Amino acid sequence: MHRYRLTVEYDGRPYAGWQRQENAPSVQQAIETAFSAFAGEQPTLHGAGRTDAGVHATGQVAHVDLSRTWTPFRLMEALNAHLVEADETVAILDVAAASPDFHARFSATARHYLYRILNRRAPPALERGRAWHVKKGILDAAAMHAAAQRLLGRHDFTTFRATQCQAPSPVKTLDRLDVTRDGDMVEIRASARSFLHNQVRSMVGSLKLVGDGKWSDDDLVAALEARDRTACAAVAPPDGLYLMQVDYDD
Repeated sequence: MHRYRLTVEYDGRPYAGWQRQENAPSVQQAIETAFSAFAGEQPTLHGAGRTDAGVHATGQVAHVDLSRTWTPFRLMEALNAHLVEADETVAILDVAAASPDFHARFSATARHYLYRILNRRAPPALERGRAWHVKKGILDAAAMHAAAQRLLGRHDFTTFRATQCQAPSPVKTLDRLDVTRDGDMVEIRASARSFLHNQVRSMVGSLKLVGDGKWSDDDLVAALEARDRTACAAVAPPDGLYLMQVDYDD
C-alpha cells in the first residue's frame, strides 16, 4: 500500500461535518467518492480534525492508503476534477507521498483555528454562513483579548467541552488565544496540540460575553475553574470557525 497526505479546503455549509455519516453528506465521503470514481478502489480517508457541521477549513490534512502508485500531481488533479463534477464545495490544495508511519491525526503537533465575528448592524451579504453575525453593540476586542490570555496554559477545560466529547481527558494545553479587530470583523485565533469537541466555539461564546461587557476576566476564569458545562456561555455557531492549519514535525 502507498500512503498519501492531502491538504484540503472546504466550505462546510453543505455538510454534516468532516466525518462520514449514514444519512447525511460529509466532507470525508465526498473525497472518498472522488477516489472511487477514478482509482477503482474505495479507500478510507483519515482526517487531522473532525470538524462539525457547518465548520470550514483552509488547511485540513488527511491521509489515505492506495494500492496503486500515483504521482501526487496526477492524484490532486483527478480528485479535484471529480469534486468539481460532483458540485462539491471541497478542493484538494496539495498531495504528497507520505511515510507508512505518518498519521494525519496522531502525528499532528499543533492545530490552528480561526473564528470570525462580523460585528455590525447590517446583515452579511458576502459573509453569510462564513462568519457569526453579531449586530447588537460594538464588541470590545481588547477586553476579549485580555480575558482570553487567562485561558492560556494547561487546564481542565470541562466547562468548554461538549457533553458528547469522546476525548479521554478534559485536560488540554492552550498555546494561543488572540482576539483582534479589523474594521467590522473580530478574529479569534486559537492554537493547541489538540482541542476538545466544541472547545473553540465554547470559548468564543464566553469571550463574546466579555466583549459585550456582561462578563469580566474573573467571570471567564470562574467559568473555567467551575469545570462544569453549565457554566459555559451559549456556544458560538459553526459559521465562523475555520481549521486553518495542522502542523507536523516534518
